[in-house]
Amino acid sequence: MFDSLKPVLLTPLAAAEARKIMQTKNIPEGYGLRIGARGGHGCGGVSLIIGFDKQKPSDLSYEAEGITIFIDKKHTMYLIGKAVDFYEGADARGFVFIEQEAIERGGWHKSS
Repeated sequence: MFDSLKPVLLTPLAAAEARKIMQTKNIPEGYGLRIGARGGHGCGGVSLIIGFDKQKPSDLSYEAEGITIFIDKKHTMYLIGKAVDFYEGADARGFVFIEQEAIERGGWHKSS
């Protein structure tokens, strides 16, 4: 069931930044971009997270924009329909989660 699932898209800007980080921070071979969810207890809701990690047995693994993505299968319900972009502006710089619909409509691109 999970074999062909790709719940999170990665924009070209996010992929380029991930590659840059992997090179400059010497991320070891075999690591990928981990996308997940944390929290979910009480009223606080869920926070989406991103980082570099090794694959775990419970992970869904796939490639997006040439980057290996790892997602714990338990987190897919929080991530389906999301995309990761990279924002760089005068006010902030970093990875951001957006809805895939925004990309499909052509209505997203905050990066300057």
